[in-house]
Amino acid sequence: MRKLETKTIVVASHNAGKIREIQDLIGPLGFTAKSAAELNFAEPDETGTTFEENAKIKALASAAASGLPSLSDDSGLVIDALGGDPGVYTANWAETEDGTRDFTMAMQKVETALEKVGATKAEQRTARFVSVLCLAWPDGHTELFRGEVEGTVAWPPRGSQGFGYDPVFQPEGYETTFGEMSAEEKHGWKPGDAQALSHRARAFKIFVETCLDA
Repeated sequence: MRKLETKTIVVASHNAGKIREIQDLIGPLGFTAKSAAELNFAEPDETGTTFEENAKIKALASAAASGLPSLSDDSGLVIDALGGDPGVYTANWAETEDGTRDFTMAMQKVETALEKVGATKAEQRTARFVSVLCLAWPDGHTELFRGEVEGTVAWPPRGSQGFGYDPVFQPEGYETTFGEMSAEEKHGWKPGDAQALSHRARAFKIFVETCLDA
């Protein structure tokens, strides 16, 4: 594993929700970070078929454009009854004809698909959120960190916190959805904490423990 020796990085994302969560996680560690969106970098085509491939594409693009180490996230909702869908195409399920993203529509699309296969009971609606972080350097070196959190798909959506599919994801062992949790409850984590809840925080925990000096 290569250590990260600078506190100045780029958050390789144009997704406001992801940028906010990553900045929440790295801020307490003393990082100075701007996002690819703030820097007006073009969004690369995510042509990969795995979270790892797409995370690499985004991180390498920002590292090349900025000349700085760049941290990306590729994440999605993997639903067992749907054969792993929407998976790496989680954001695509929210795409509308005018090019924007409507996650209310996407959550309804998920529910319709689950009803179609008869997955109406909680035990038939198992799922996990997956996050793969990629740290890329301008020389093309990359490190990958994968975090997952198990849960079930709830219906109807509950809560207005978070973003994306958070209102329909109820993590294992909790009575609330991600959409009902505060940012601190969902992804709050700092070095020394034994556990992290969200998929992104779990991936970030591995990143900190492997690429940053304690």
